[in-house]
Amino acid sequence: MPRGHKSKVRAREKRRQTRGDAQGAQATAAEEERPCTSSSLLCDSNAQGSSAAGSRAMSQDGERPSTSQALPTDDLSDGTPLDNRAIVLVQFLLRKYNLKEPITKADMLKCVTKKYKKHFDEILKKASDLMVLAFGIDVQEVDSSRHHYALISKLGPSSDARLSGEEIMPKTGFLMTILCVIFMKGNRASEDEIWEVLNVMEIYDGRRHFIFGDARKLLTQDLVREEYLVYRRVANSDPPRFEFLWGPRAHAETSKMKVLEFLAKIHNTVPSAFPILYEEALRDEEARTRARFAAMIIASARVVALSRANSGNFSQ
Repeated sequence: MPRGHKSKVRAREKRRQTRGDAQGAQATAAEEERPCTSSSLLCDSNAQGSSAAGSRAMSQDGERPSTSQALPTDDLSDGTPLDNRAIVLVQFLLRKYNLKEPITKADMLKCVTKKYKKHFDEILKKASDLMVLAFGIDVQEVDSSRHHYALISKLGPSSDARLSGEEIMPKTGFLMTILCVIFMKGNRASEDEIWEVLNVMEIYDGRRHFIFGDARKLLTQDLVREEYLVYRRVANSDPPRFEFLWGPRAHAETSKMKVLEFLAKIHNTVPSAFPILYEEALRDEEARTRARFAAMIIASARVVALSRANSGNFSQ
């Protein structure tokens, strides 16, 4: 082979090797930067975010706040870098919970990567908000010396209890969002009003959601069957229109004040910031207190009557 041809071959091989080394270095760098989600239970292509941030669409004056923090369901390219890291951190927290492993600050710092370490507090706050919105739970530091965290329920009879077993359910935040809308709309909300809020949350009729699955089935069948919601046709509507109300189980297991606290959490404020809703929630709390007191009086009267009847039997 002529010497000149050999030189050209060697030059081409050298260029290919240089390009290969550069690509390998880029892949290595990308692998080092990628957060620790490869083994996350939500690591598939459809599980790259939570739609719950769209719950910010619920506002008392009817205005729709910015949805810039609404999370994409297909990729992370639409949000800010800190929003995206918050999504990754939520996935990490869910994986830790499912594996029943302790949650430490050190592990969370590894998850958000060194590049965003200085923004950890902001990322954790965003992730905590998403956990509340999607699952109705808070992420709280329970051991400041060792920086250990726990998932704390915002709902149910023992709202301060740490979650254990299978208590955490994705539909909890979904249900609380629906109850919020119903409460804000005068204790009944049309189906269109419900879907308007769900669409802002990137939950769509006919499109399977990676957390909530078939949203229509969950909304109009599952939660209705479990008596959390009432789904009924509006009287004399033609064409037929449907509306939602609180079901008996919702009235029994939560209250308007708890739902208002949930709404306040979404807006980073306090329940009294919604004066009309707050007054109604206070009236509801007073009515519940009176009902509990009346039930106690009736129970006490029955006990006294039974005691007297037993005393009469003994005296005979």
